[in-house]
Amino acid sequence: LDGERVARCTPHIGYLHSGFEKLGEHLDYNQYVTIVSRMDYLSPIHNDITWHGAVEKLFGIDITPRCKVLRTIMNELARIQNHLLCVGAAGLDLGAFTAFLYGFNPREKIYDIVDYISGQRFHPDWTRVGGLMKDLPDEEVFKRMVKSFIHDDLPQAVKDVEKLVNRNRIFIERTKGIGVLSKEDAIAWSMTGPIARASGVKRDLRKDEPYLCYKDNWDGQGAEAVKFQVPICEDGDVYARFLVRLEEIKQSAKIVEQLIDRIPGGPVDAFADSKVVKPSKADVYGSIEGLIQHFELIMTNRGWTPPVAEVYGANEGPNGEQGFYIVSDGGPRPWRVKTRPACFINYQIMAKLTEGHMLADVVAVLGSINVVAAELDR
Repeated sequence: LDGERVARCTPHIGYLHSGFEKLGEHLDYNQYVTIVSRMDYLSPIHNDITWHGAVEKLFGIDITPRCKVLRTIMNELARIQNHLLCVGAAGLDLGAFTAFLYGFNPREKIYDIVDYISGQRFHPDWTRVGGLMKDLPDEEVFKRMVKSFIHDDLPQAVKDVEKLVNRNRIFIERTKGIGVLSKEDAIAWSMTGPIARASGVKRDLRKDEPYLCYKDNWDGQGAEAVKFQVPICEDGDVYARFLVRLEEIKQSAKIVEQLIDRIPGGPVDAFADSKVVKPSKADVYGSIEGLIQHFELIMTNRGWTPPVAEVYGANEGPNGEQGFYIVSDGGPRPWRVKTRPACFINYQIMAKLTEGHMLADVVAVLGSINVVAAELDR
């Protein structure tokens, strides 16, 4: 420090020592989902979807339309879950505790939904190769829970946050012009997600490399991709990143709104497509083929026969591009797993954004990056 001004800043990734990537070499393609849930722990179910999307790319599995819709809905609820905490904490960091409560309280409803579909509130471990751990317990109850959140809880929460801080003189003076990142620097430093879009970078994997229900013909019968706008801002400061996340919450709600009444029937698991997809309990107990497949996968690991190949699969996460690079030697477990965690990449600009600013501005800048510690550890 030079008085109250930051002369030099050295980002440190800490000592969490979770060994996420190395664990990928010791667990099979389903077991590893319990590890990835713990990476971006503000929206764990998003990690599950990302991991198994990459694995299915390796195995060449096309998941069922029902599974695509359910994954897309939960992917967007995870984005809302993450952003609500970030925009709420943006107020808390600068002294507006009420804004934090406005953002934090509705997240409980998303945890309730996650708990309902997976049996766990925080680390759902929900996806499996080619499908899900289980189908919805009751589709109508699920729909009611999601609609109640999207129609009642979320709009009021967003409105409350906007009314409290969007035109608040103190909040604006503490965020406008602070931690400015230019479009050129955002690209040069490999920024993605809200940080990049707040600096004018028009990139979103859901549009640029569409997958799930973000692409046309996701059901094989000509269904159109979900419609949504990608918020872009040019200012590149803390305030711009705050506004982009707020708008992304609204756009995610629109995506969920388009899909919640269009959940197709049929299975959630692509059982017929591949011998690496877990059979349903009815098949395990009711057919010799299902019993053998369950035994091969769960008891012996002999069922895992991926091609000798390497793939990279990515998902547009709440904090940017989250991806997994998998190298397979044909065995039951990955030979190597590498992850591209959005926060690990985004955190590198902390020094650039804070040097020259006042010490009090460091808090605002760090909150706008939305660092999740578990994505920093290597």
